Amino acid sequence: MEKIKVLMIDDNVNLVEMVKEFFKENKNISISYTAHNGLEGIEVIEKQKENYDVILLDLIMPKKDGLYVLEEINKRKIECDVIVETSYNAEDVIRQVSDYGVNYFILKPFELEDLEKRIIDVYNSKNKTGKNIDIKQNNLQISITKILHELGIPSHIKGYQYIREGIGIIFEHPETIGGITKELYPELANKFDTTVSRVERAIRHAIEVSWNRGDWDLMEEIFGHSVDIDKAKPTNSEFIVTIADKLRLDYHKIGC
Repeated sequence: MEKIKVLMIDDNVNLVEMVKEFFKENKNISISYTAHNGLEGIEVIEKQKENYDVILLDLIMPKKDGLYVLEEINKRKIECDVIVETSYNAEDVIRQVSDYGVNYFILKPFELEDLEKRIIDVYNSKNKTGKNIDIKQNNLQISITKILHELGIPSHIKGYQYIREGIGIIFEHPETIGGITKELYPELANKFDTTVSRVERAIRHAIEVSWNRGDWDLMEEIFGHSVDIDKAKPTNSEFIVTIADKLRLDYHKIGC
């Protein structure tokens, strides 16, 4: 397939250079154009609108921000696929962004491998009807990612991916709680093309890493009532289910 051409609009020059370097040898994606503020960004969008496939847009920028860019895109009736990036995980911001019909909302700091996947997903889904953000699903993934990072689980280890996916499944399908070993592990193994035993071992390793480097106050808040934090780490099931329960309670409080 031809490379996906990305226009990145972000005032963080170091981040732009890091993203460009990451995709320099990538066979699927190239950072073809860049801009560092909203005014410059809308100018490039207008001039190069036949030459890029996906826009990666920061929300907070000097001169004119990302919301200005989205307003101008709509006003000028420019058809384009947009991934919004921001450090603000606020429900009203996500809703406002969603109203402009963007494709995805990614929270900073993000993993470059995750960014690559989102760009490909957005590009591949461009022919599907309706491109507004699924606010609940998008915000759930952001919340899971944030809590795992705070718990000290590095995103490059396999257990991180399994835990993140597992929490999402338990969140959406709490009836699965009684079948972690017989239902959840096989589902994860099938999704990631591996074995049940490897899924179980990788999750166990990720929890051990978390226990050695995570935020102790957050651990006490989340796991204090289900495990003795000073004596024992939670089991795989306790870890996944407890986080899913916390997120479900948080979402219930804000009416999601």
